[in-house]
Amino acid sequence: MTCYDRRDLGLLLLRLGTGGVLAAHGAQKLFGWFGGHGIEGTGQFMESVGYRPGKASATAAGLAEWGGGTLLALGLATPAAGAAAAGGMAGAAAVHTPNGFFNQEGGYEYAATLALAATGLAVTGPGRLSLDHALGHVVDRGWMVPAALGATAAMTAVVVGMRNKRLAEAEKEEQAEQFGEQDALFGE
Repeated sequence: MTCYDRRDLGLLLLRLGTGGVLAAHGAQKLFGWFGGHGIEGTGQFMESVGYRPGKASATAAGLAEWGGGTLLALGLATPAAGAAAAGGMAGAAAVHTPNGFFNQEGGYEYAATLALAATGLAVTGPGRLSLDHALGHVVDRGWMVPAALGATAAMTAVVVGMRNKRLAEAEKEEQAEQFGEQDALFGE
């Protein structure tokens, strides 16, 4: 008979809390639950903050959060689940970074906290009170941790980099228009 220790109980609580919050956050995007806007509304928002195409971006973010969060809560495929959720939250943090750190000011504090918790679970593992443990860790192998986190980091860097490039180009166009209007105003 296996005796569960404080670590197993702590990991269960952390998985349920973090996974539950992430799953609910993703369900807002995917299904419009909990006051969310669903794929259409979230897609429009994603477009407005530079993630294009918006509907595909909303779907990817929603799946990373809902799927990753659900799997984390269950303790199943923990390296992939934690990496996916962390990647989704890194994309969200990029949107909030101009507002500083604290969530009170619209900053990235909340997204960063969820990303860090998800990453920590991916690295630490789910504990013995999990489906991964019950299934003999077939989708929770040690080599999967760096593979999942590395692949997610690379994909997230590309997606956020493309977003940042689009935003920089839009800002340059806006500045050029403003200078053009000033030149016309002053007859230059």
